[in-house]
Amino acid sequence: MSDHAPTMPPLRAPRPWLRLLLRLLAISIIISFFTSLEHLHSPQDLLVNFGFTSMYTLGLWLTNGYAVDWLDKYVGWKQAPGKRLTYTVLVSLGGSFVVIVLVQTLILLYQHRSLTELWALRRAGAYFFPLATTAMISLFLHSRSFLLGWREALVRNERLQKEMAQAEAESLRQQLDPHFMFNALNALTSLVEEEPKLAVRFIRQLSQVYRYVLDARQREVVPLADELDFAKSYLFLQNIRYGEALHVELPELREVPSNVVVPPLSLQLLLENALKHNAASVSQPLYLRITLDEAGKHLTVSNTLRPRRLAPGESMGIGLPNLTARYAHLTAEPVRIERTEQEFVVTLPVLSLM
Repeated sequence: MSDHAPTMPPLRAPRPWLRLLLRLLAISIIISFFTSLEHLHSPQDLLVNFGFTSMYTLGLWLTNGYAVDWLDKYVGWKQAPGKRLTYTVLVSLGGSFVVIVLVQTLILLYQHRSLTELWALRRAGAYFFPLATTAMISLFLHSRSFLLGWREALVRNERLQKEMAQAEAESLRQQLDPHFMFNALNALTSLVEEEPKLAVRFIRQLSQVYRYVLDARQREVVPLADELDFAKSYLFLQNIRYGEALHVELPELREVPSNVVVPPLSLQLLLENALKHNAASVSQPLYLRITLDEAGKHLTVSNTLRPRRLAPGESMGIGLPNLTARYAHLTAEPVRIERTEQEFVVTLPVLSLM
């Protein structure tokens, strides 16, 4: 047998529209059979009945199917279940009624009868059966849409909870980083010998930093004023270490609204990243700036970009993704991250308490 014998191409699965067509065809055949038992002896009557039944089936299925997709874009089951139910009933029954009237019009035209019979009481059955069929189709389609949305919400909530737990663990790991304490104690040793008064202030600021870490890590959000006050203490410690190599700009606390909040320790993560990933010297200082926009809705942390080579294991690269995940748990507005040739900028949404 030749090694170059042709091989059979793999069988392809039917396309979605073909599967839908075959499904609707099967439904039409079943309905036509049970509604034409008295016409089994007449192929022509069977064919006509099958044609009109197919129109009903295709029209009602597509009307209700597209209604589900259309409503999903504007009114979700999760956001407004009562409103969605009302719209579902109105759109489904209204669209189905239009389809039924159109098909009934075609039937009357085919039978050469007056269109005034559309509203005759004796034709009520011609509307009742298709509407009953519509109710079953609609119940299936919209129940499926609801269950899929519910399952998606459960999966998303479980994923966000997992990401929140990872973010909190990473935040705690960073705040209790022994390198931070090691550097702080080294700076304190020098201060005790050379500037005892400044050493006392240093100890107080260090205790405030760790007190805030212990208090805030169990909370989902904290007042922005508290977070900025913590950042002020944290940057005081860093200024002792870096000296003139670090320049910091902070907003005035009195300008911060009292009802705005942010996830705890989010500023520390961004400040730590800036200090960890960038070189700083007296000749080329590192500029750190924290600003709050006039509307009080966005907090921006920017730093001059002067990347330095990190030692292996010094950075895990998951701080910003975890911060983004924490925000996704609280608001739909994303964290914006921008990198230019001169600056690295992170903009955090500020949440308001009503």
